[in-house]
Amino acid sequence: MSAPLVRAAAAVPATGDVTAVSPTPVISPEPPEPRIVSERDLRFMALAQAAAEEARAAGEVPVGAVLVRGDEVIATGFNHPIGAHDPSAHAEMAALRAAAQALENYRLPGCELYVTLEPCLMCAGAIMHARIARVVFGARDPKTGACGSVVDAFANPQLNHHTTVSGGVLEAECAAALRSFFAERRRASREARAAARGTTAQADGEPLPPSPL
Repeated sequence: MSAPLVRAAAAVPATGDVTAVSPTPVISPEPPEPRIVSERDLRFMALAQAAAEEARAAGEVPVGAVLVRGDEVIATGFNHPIGAHDPSAHAEMAALRAAAQALENYRLPGCELYVTLEPCLMCAGAIMHARIARVVFGARDPKTGACGSVVDAFANPQLNHHTTVSGGVLEAECAAALRSFFAERRRASREARAAARGTTAQADGEPLPPSPL
């Protein structure tokens, strides 16, 4: 490794009884080491991505979660608040509920939760109540993320349970899945509005705009 760049501060000349200040080295910080993601984290996040695709297929925002204990998958869940008519039906909540039923315990100590999107404040609270040991998430959520993007619920020392959090695992892939979903939804909305305008124009006897094809 090359020696760190050192830049000397300008010396202050001695005047009268003032002692001269010796040059103070200023060390430029070295770039951070690249983050190494374990094969285990990649494997379980890939399963969470597969769960997210189930949400997409159902017309829901594609977020998926997998809850594991050791190397055993205990439960999976995907985002489905629209279909369930349930504002709490986030992927994390679905996985926590299924795991609690499978283990017959509302506490899930020693378990880890993998989710494709940074948990919101609601899910963070449920994760802490369930005593989840570790959360691993993919994409960051700049609007509702409770693992540091908006608030950091897990960093509050006053809470009586502390969950370890690892973020950014397969972040680009998880974020791309969300972006493509919303881009497709915007396109479908534009097409629906255009179709509605065309139907209205035709009903009123007005000429339709020329086809772009």
